[in-house]
Amino acid sequence: MAQGYSAIAGVDEVGRGPLAGPVCAAAVVLDIHNIPDGLNDSKQLTAKKRDALFDQLMACADVSIAEATVREIEEINILRASHLAMVRAINGLSAPADFILIDGNQVPRGLNTPNQTIVKGDTRSLSIAAASIVAKVWRDRLMVDLAQQHPGYGWETNAGYPTPVHKKALQNLGVTPHHRRTFAPVHKILWQQNK
Repeated sequence: MAQGYSAIAGVDEVGRGPLAGPVCAAAVVLDIHNIPDGLNDSKQLTAKKRDALFDQLMACADVSIAEATVREIEEINILRASHLAMVRAINGLSAPADFILIDGNQVPRGLNTPNQTIVKGDTRSLSIAAASIVAKVWRDRLMVDLAQQHPGYGWETNAGYPTPVHKKALQNLGVTPHHRRTFAPVHKILWQQNK
């Protein structure tokens, strides 16, 4: 393989913008002899296509998924938490990767494997695209599960992002344990309640 590396992992995270739920990351090492057709930035694919590719990737690639919790996001900030989830995903691969392709322009702290950052990597690298699909499908499914425990916020469709439905529910139903209390819209409601 290029530059003599045999196990190249793509890593991406999803869930930096939502007001609720964890941030999730995936690391994927593709089998060069069995790469699913249609890999692309997860945002360019339909939910149905993402689901199908998720199942294929879980069957034919080395995939690791990891999260940083809402509390970790609050304690260390969303950027550090998303990097923490990335490192956890990389460390969770069944065999260590010898090179990491990272979506974005920053290398997570604590990553000691040779690596390269790629801005818009999910459109420029198949392994990062695969990681973006896995992370998005995983997190969307997680938010659907949380929506059943906390109905009314629309998480089954908005995945915790600050849509009008979600913001209105925050006003009417209040803050759940899954909300990120350091994020401005949530913080504002808590501040108003404590006045």
